[in-house]
Formats: sequence, structure tokens, C-alpha cells
Amino acid sequence: MARAVSGIEPLVAMEIRRSGLGVVRGLRHREVWFEAPSQADLLSLRTADDVLLAAAVVDGIGHGRSALRRLARAARELDVGRLTPSGLGVEVSASFVGRRNYTRFEIEDAVGAELARPLRVPYHSRREGGRPPRAARSWRVTIEGDQAVIAVRVADRPLHRRAYKTASIRGTLHPPVAAAMAQLARLGEARTVLDPCCGAGTTLIEAGALAGAPGVRLAGFDHDPAALAAATANAATDAGKPFAWAVADAGRIPMAGGSVDRVLVNPPWGRQVPPRGSLTRDLGPLWREVRRVLAPDGLAVALVHDGIPRGFAVEEAVQVSLMGQHPVITVLSPR
Repeated sequence: MARAVSGIEPLVAMEIRRSGLGVVRGLRHREVWFEAPSQADLLSLRTADDVLLAAAVVDGIGHGRSALRRLARAARELDVGRLTPSGLGVEVSASFVGRRNYTRFEIEDAVGAELARPLRVPYHSRREGGRPPRAARSWRVTIEGDQAVIAVRVADRPLHRRAYKTASIRGTLHPPVAAAMAQLARLGEARTVLDPCCGAGTTLIEAGALAGAPGVRLAGFDHDPAALAAATANAATDAGKPFAWAVADAGRIPMAGGSVDRVLVNPPWGRQVPPRGSLTRDLGPLWREVRRVLAPDGLAVALVHDGIPRGFAVEEAVQVSLMGQHPVITVLSPR
């Protein structure tokens, strides 16, 4: 079971199919269910937040508190020792869709106590705001409709915690969303990929992992020198890719007209990162520059919060839920 940002579940399913990692069996809210012949390559998924092994599917989970007893019984019947090493304990994270007469913490405690008992290890509850130790084995319970899934994480940490992410800044983009943008960009034989508001470099690094052309040029600009320092540090873990970072105003991109095959951009939208330079009043200069530098057959993939920019044709739009907001990943071609 792959966990995903709400809205990009179909893109996760597409990545699973294209990469040959498994056979997709269904989609739910923030979940993609699939069968895989082995766990060997599952950690290569880039659009997924996490990958888990579904240990139990429990039907008949209602809105009443009897659901807690049903979930506890299902956890008690699992062969936990076969599914996971003991580690330094057990931790559980739960979520559900819709209203219930119980809380996520009650679900976690009901299931966690039963999972920990046969292993003779402590269960680390989150009820009082505690943080489980990193070595604790991570389980997840999700409920949608009358069906619950009890699953255990395949890796030691969630997939969205990228190893390259050694430096960060405010407003840095969630890596699986950046990977989804790169996937929608149809990078194929693109030779030049630009991010004019690159921040900590997440979007370009994810694009570099998916780019098909061996000599692809990855150019990132930002108004903030601290952001460029973070991008440089993060990209250092992939020295084989030709990244180029420079301080520049996104409303005055220092590249020739028609020279860029793909633009990937998460523009500043004033909540975490205020617009600067020529974008202080509005994002108009950014979109004019994007149109100028794009090749006639180029594409721009943008995470937009305030409507589709003028001067582009929309080829695809995917609304996502991110940090309480609902931006849209848009695939744009110049008119």
C-alpha cells in the first residue's frame, strides 16, 4: 500500500505501473493498493509518501466505539513476529475519513497495545504528544467507509524523507509533490529544465532523478542566496547531474528566449515565502518570462494557488491538498 498526498493517487499508480513495481489493484483516499512480487525496489517510488505492507483488511468498521474492539481483535490475530522484527517498540499512526465516535489516538492505542504484546516490547503512544523513538517499528491504521487497513512500514523511515534533504528553508516543497510535477512534465528527451524559484532545489533534484536525456541541463534560480546555498548542499549528494544554481530575479530570468524545454515552478504565494524583487506586487513578470524562455514545444508545470496564469493553454490540472491548502498542479503550454 502506497500512501500519497491527496490528489496525486493516480500519479502514484502511474509510477507503479510504468516502473514495473507491481499491479495496481485499487485507489482510496491517499492510498494506492498494489501487489508487488518483492519489496526490493519499492523504496524507489518517488511520488509516494510511504510504502507499507497491508497486514490485515478489516470490514464492518462502523462509526461507533465497537470499532475499537474489532480493530484490537484484528491486531491480536496477526502473526506480528513474522511481519516485523521487534525493534525498540511499536508505534502506530491512525487516520480516518469522515466523522467517528472515537479519536485517532484511541485507534492507535487499541491496535498498538495488541501489536506490542507478542513481541514483548513497549508500545509508544502519541496520545500525550510523545514522540516514539526512531527505532520503533511503525504501523499505520487507515479507515475509509466501513473498511480499515492495518499496515506496517516497509522501510525504517517514510519515503518522503529524502536522504538528499540535508538543508531546508521555509516553504520548501514536499518531495513527492515535486516528483509528481516532474512526472507530469514528460521530461523524456528534454535538454534544459528550469526552475526560476528553486528554493532548496527539491523540484530540480526530483526532475534530475526522472529525466531521460543523459545530458539534461538543470538550472535553478532564486532571489534568496540562502535558498541557493540549501539547493547546492542538497544537490551535492547527486554529483553526477549537471545542476547550475544562481541568484536571479524570477521576473528577469537570465536565459535566452526559447531556450528552455521544461519549466518546473512553485511560485512564492505570500504565506510562507513572500514574493520579492519584480514579483513583489504580482506574479505577472514571472509568467511573462516563463513564456519568453520556453521553446515553442515546451511545457511549464506549475503549482498555482491563485488561478491559472494568462497566456498559456492548460493541458492537465491536478488539485492537491497540501498544508491545509488546495493548490493545483497545472501543465501549461505557451499559446
